[in-house]
Amino acid sequence: MQPSRRLFLAMPLAAAIASRAVAATGGSPGGAIDRFYGVLLAVMKQAKALSFEQRYAQLAPAITAAFNLPLMTRIAVGPDWAQLTAAQQQQLSVAFARYTISVYADRFDGYDGERFVVDPDPSEIAAGTLVKSRLIKADGGTVELNYLMRQDPAGAWQIIDVYLDGTISQLATRRSEFVSVLARSGAEGLVQLIERRTAALRPG
Repeated sequence: MQPSRRLFLAMPLAAAIASRAVAATGGSPGGAIDRFYGVLLAVMKQAKALSFEQRYAQLAPAITAAFNLPLMTRIAVGPDWAQLTAAQQQQLSVAFARYTISVYADRFDGYDGERFVVDPDPSEIAAGTLVKSRLIKADGGTVELNYLMRQDPAGAWQIIDVYLDGTISQLATRRSEFVSVLARSGAEGLVQLIERRTAALRPG
C-alpha cells in the first residue's frame, strides 16, 4: 500500500479518537489520561507519515481537552499574574498553549512499540488528585509520568501539572525561569521567550 494511501486511511481514525477525547467530560481522572494517551499513541503510530504541522493539528484538540492550559499558564507565571492586564494574560495563555502542543508534536514523532500504563487508583494530595502512569519502551525500560489533576466547573478531569520521572514538577521548573524573565523583561519579554521556544521546535 502506498504511504499516501496509508496516511489517508489512518488520519480519520486519529481524528475520531481526538473527537471522543474532546467530547468526554466527567468520568475518572485515570480515564481522562487513558483518553489522552489513546490519541497520543494514534499519532505516534502515524508520525513518520505526518509533518510536524499535521501532528500538531491532530494533538491540539486532545491536549486542549486533557490539560487546563489557562490555569497552567497562571501557575507557571506565579503571583505576578494578577498584576498583568487582561490582554497580557491572554497573550501569555495563547503562547503557552502553542508551546505545550508543540512540545508533544516534537517529542512524540515516531513509534517503536511503546505503550502507556495508567494506575487506576489515583491518590488524593493537598494540591489535587495525582494519577500515576508509565511509558514502557520497547526494550522494557520505563519512564514515570505522573499527573496532577482537578475537575473543571463542568466536572471534566484536567491535568494541571506533569511530574517528570514521577517527582519533577514541570510547572515548578518553568516558573523558576518565567518569574525571572517577567521581572527582567515584563510580559512582552516572557511572551517572546515562549514564542522563541515554540519556533525552535518547528522544523525550518
